[in-house]
Amino acid sequence: MATLLPQRFGMDSLPDTVRICEVSPRDGLQAEALTLSPELRAQLITRLAATGLTQIEAGSFVSPRAVPQMSGTAEVLAALDLDAHVSYPVLVPNHRGLEDARAAGAQDVAVFISVTDAFSRANLGDGLEVTTARAHEVARSAVASGMRVRGYLSMVFGDPWEGSVDPQRVVTAALGLLEAGCASLSLGDTIGTATPGHVSAVIEALLAAGVPVEAIALHTHNTYGQALANVYAALQLGVSEFDSAAGGLGGCPFAGSATGNLATEDLLWMLQGLGIDTGIDMRALAETSHWLAAQLDRRLPSATSSAIVHQ
Repeated sequence: MATLLPQRFGMDSLPDTVRICEVSPRDGLQAEALTLSPELRAQLITRLAATGLTQIEAGSFVSPRAVPQMSGTAEVLAALDLDAHVSYPVLVPNHRGLEDARAAGAQDVAVFISVTDAFSRANLGDGLEVTTARAHEVARSAVASGMRVRGYLSMVFGDPWEGSVDPQRVVTAALGLLEAGCASLSLGDTIGTATPGHVSAVIEALLAAGVPVEAIALHTHNTYGQALANVYAALQLGVSEFDSAAGGLGGCPFAGSATGNLATEDLLWMLQGLGIDTGIDMRALAETSHWLAAQLDRRLPSATSSAIVHQ
């Protein structure tokens, strides 16, 4: 039986194509209790690349004491074809991480800031001003050495300690990352509290401040079941880059209320139904998610993946 796919009904107001940043090998796996070996993580990334994904987080150069799930990222990169058409960004929290990434041959890196002081202290170990300045310095150094840099903003739509977040705080943080040389900005709904109206308000504030829509990406968590609705709100404003994780893997180890990332298969199903091209083989991705679930010895939450594999 052929794989059942959604019927396509395009809308002129939406982008023709969408770029997906697959985050399961880093943002997804770092939230897991089980640590996969570098060999298995490289195998996962190779499988993901074979589905047509062209941007895949490969890991992070952080202290293994802080995030043991990401130990051996240099070994992961060594097993990949870094000259292929796929970009493999790695997270670098400081200059030491950047130097390690450069030594491992990384061409793409990501820096990470929080929009709120509370989460900056909980996750990054220092106040907002210090951690933001450090990320800017790392980004500038990476750009100066010819690397491509992606900027992650966390707690954009709410903070479990501070509560609501003023969109203008997001604007200030985003402009700082752009000035430091980040080519794209991933807006993190870290605890999954955003709603479509909230997403629209933040993106409209960014656009009004002069942030190019091409530089905006959205990173949603599905804690309250709003992830796809939030993507649709962003699409309506011209955003064409989204973060997601195979199978819906992930969460945030530093924010206990956060559940999994938006599942890449669920995102693909909606995009394909809207007539938006991604170049990704949905069935191959669903099969990869089921392979990953077996490695983790648990079921992953993607409804689309389960439906496709059991057709």
